[in-house]
Order: sequence, then structure tokens, then C-alpha cells
Amino acid sequence: MRMTDIAIHAENLGKEYHIGSLQKTYKRFGDALADSVATPFRRAARLLRGRAGSAADLDEAIWALEGVSFDIRHGEAVGVIGRNGAGKSTLLKILSRITEPTTGFADIYGRVGALLEVGTGFHPELTGRENIFLNGAILGMRKREIQRKFDEIVAFAEIDRFIDTPVKHYSSGMYVRLAFSVAAHLEPEILLVDEVLAVGDVAFQRKCLGKMDDVARAGRTVLFVSHNMGLMQTFCERGILLEHGRVACDGPIKDVVDVYLSSIEQRGVQDLATRTDRRGLGDVRLVGVEVKALNGAPAVLKTGEPVQFTFQVDRRVPGLDMNFSIFDQIGQAIVQFKSKDRAPQDVSGGVGDRTFVCEIDPLLLLPGRYRVDVGIIGDNRMQDYIEAATYIEVAEGFVDGRLEGQKNKFNLTIPHRWIRPESE
Repeated sequence: MRMTDIAIHAENLGKEYHIGSLQKTYKRFGDALADSVATPFRRAARLLRGRAGSAADLDEAIWALEGVSFDIRHGEAVGVIGRNGAGKSTLLKILSRITEPTTGFADIYGRVGALLEVGTGFHPELTGRENIFLNGAILGMRKREIQRKFDEIVAFAEIDRFIDTPVKHYSSGMYVRLAFSVAAHLEPEILLVDEVLAVGDVAFQRKCLGKMDDVARAGRTVLFVSHNMGLMQTFCERGILLEHGRVACDGPIKDVVDVYLSSIEQRGVQDLATRTDRRGLGDVRLVGVEVKALNGAPAVLKTGEPVQFTFQVDRRVPGLDMNFSIFDQIGQAIVQFKSKDRAPQDVSGGVGDRTFVCEIDPLLLLPGRYRVDVGIIGDNRMQDYIEAATYIEVAEGFVDGRLEGQKNKFNLTIPHRWIRPESE
């Protein structure tokens, strides 16, 4: 591969962070003195609460990235895949020069447009108009170039009425629409996009994906982070899988997605008590999941028949609620259930104060294997989230008397009826 073909060259990239010991700056000597007096008491409190096993745990170094090397050619659309905490966002921040690597280096050959989180690069006191020109200047564009694209940017973002309003008054949706529009329209040669599109509505997400496809087709490079594996396989031709800050797989997107989903499934067979790949505050933890059919053999789930999901937690906190999501074999989200979304048929009590039961009648999933992710909410915050808490197998069954079997590319059925012309 010739260097003239390279858009991004990363070599031995590493990023080290220290947790438990925040780097602080002080404006006055008194502030520094007060903090030095308070620090031993804060550390003792963490030890007493069990959030550190020893004094050494209070100042721990972790490597968000370690030994990451790759080359990306001009015009490639590359998906960066990995679990939460794998180092995806850290990688994009290094490539966009937001943060410096601890080891190694990355050479970028071209002008970079980055959309890493809502409002990155925006000044909250400036208006939308002023931020467009500010971002263009940061990208190295001349005022005339920005003016030429200005109307197109505003029209795409759909914020023309608010273009002269300071962006600190924008909603998160308005923020991300303008941020993406600026990043995509100011003609970057390399576009870095983190999973911020989830903030926008569905219609705007489609517009964004179409624009990214236009950018890629124009011969520009796109580096895209997402947990949506179906979207990844549609948009990208190559994938890079990160695990624990290292490159675990680099190749055609379908192969990389298969490796990623297989690794998730392997974790899904572990005992929940031993699972360490979970996130959340941890005041409440998921300790058990059971899925069974309510008709027939308990181990067999069938399309069109009732099913019961039972979740057990280790303790109660105020505002305790349960969420679970079902994903298909390529990691595409299908449906989500939230206990806080109340309905007249919901009941309380009868199953214990640490047990949630969700009954679905009928189950409208088509035959296949599905992944179940579980999240526990308490005090309006995520307490525990486990990807692939369990897997379910669904066999063919009847819905309104109609046999429903496997259907290529489809995962759901809906009760329906046909009115057909009479046969001659």
C-alpha cells in the first residue's frame, strides 16, 4: 500500500488514564491546602464504602488503548466496533486531536471533520451562525467557502428559525443536527462520527446516514462508531474490533461483526454473578434471569404462544425499574420493554420485592436465536446493565391459526387476515 493512498496511519497508539486521583488545578494556595487536608478523609470513606479494596486501588492506572496500529485508505468507510469501554471513543478523540496519546502516534492526511459528542467544538455563547463560521475556520476553510455552504448547512439541520440564537438555548436534538450538518458539509476529507446519531429523531438519522454515504461515495474517508451492527454492515465495508483497548480483529465488516457477536454470546453463557462486563452505579445488581413458555414444555418458546420473563435483583432502591431489549442474530435491536411504562393490566406484588415478571402474549418473534440485554434503573439512574444477560431460542408456531416459520431478513410477525378474490 503506497503512503499516498493512506488517509490515517496509526502506530502503537496507547492512552493511559489514572482513576481515583483526579488531576486538579488551583487558583489559590488556600484551595490547594484545603484539598490536601480533605483528601485522606475522602480516601478513607471510599475504603469504608467498599469502593476500593486497598490504598493502591485509590490511584489505579488503566489503559483505554494499548498498542493500536492500522492503516485506512482514502475513500474507505470503516466501522469501529466494540463493547462499552473498549476504547472506541478514545481512539476517535486521539485521531481528531482532542486528546494526546500516551504512546505511539497517528498521522492524518487530510482535513478532518469530527462529530464525537453533542456540541463538540461549539461555543455555547455564540449563535448557530457564528458557530458555523467558527467551525469552518477551525477546519482551515476560508470565509468564502463557508458562505457558499452556509444555506445548505442550515437547511439540512432544519434550524433556520434559530440560526441567530445562542446554541446554549438549543435542545440536544437541535445541537446534534447542527453539529452533524457542519461536520458533513464543510467538505472534510476525513469524517469521524461517534454514536451521537442516537440523539436525533429517526427521520434525521436517515438524512445523516444518507449524507455519510454521499461523503464516502465522493471518495472521502469515514470512520464510524456504532453499536448498531445492521447499520454497520449496510454502511461500512471494513471493520475494526476493539477489545480491552486492543485491536482484536480487522477485516471485512461481516467477518468482524461475526467475531464480535460470537464474543458476546460466549459471555452470555457465564453465571451472572461472575460477570464483570457490566456497567452502571452498582447499587443494585441483576442476579437472575429466567425465560419460559406458559403453554407446553417450559424450555420451548414458540411463535404465537405466551412467554414469561423473570428478573431477580439483589436489593431494592427507590424508583426501581427494569428494562430489557431483544436483539436478532446480527445485533439489530428489535423491541424494548420498560416496567416504568405503566398500563392498566400491570399489577404490583405477589412475586417478591426483588422480582420483576414480564408476560408477553402472544410472542410475535419469528423462529430464530435472540439476545436479551437487561438494564436496571434506580433513583432515575442506570444501576446495572448487562449485554447478553441471556439468549432465547424461538421455534415455529401459529399466530391466529397461521403457521409462522423462518423468513429471510425478517424477525417479527403481526396478526393479520387476507380478503382474497374468489377463485374462478
